[in-house]
Amino acid sequence: MAILSQGLVLMFAGMGIVYLFLVVLIFVARGASAFVSKFDYVLPDSAPKKPAARPAASSDDDANVALAIAVAMRG
Repeated sequence: MAILSQGLVLMFAGMGIVYLFLVVLIFVARGASAFVSKFDYVLPDSAPKKPAARPAASSDDDANVALAIAVAMRG
């Protein structure tokens, strides 16, 4: 019975340490976020790049699609 009680004590101690670590981690992450946001002007984000415009579909594309369908239907 002593081993069982010792195991429970170790389990609760371990769970408590993990819980405490997670709470500390949350506060550190919030503090780091506040610290970084104060100095955000030092390295501003670059402007987002615009995606390249797709060229309009030509009649060659339609012919290639029709050819692919014909080949698939035949085979």
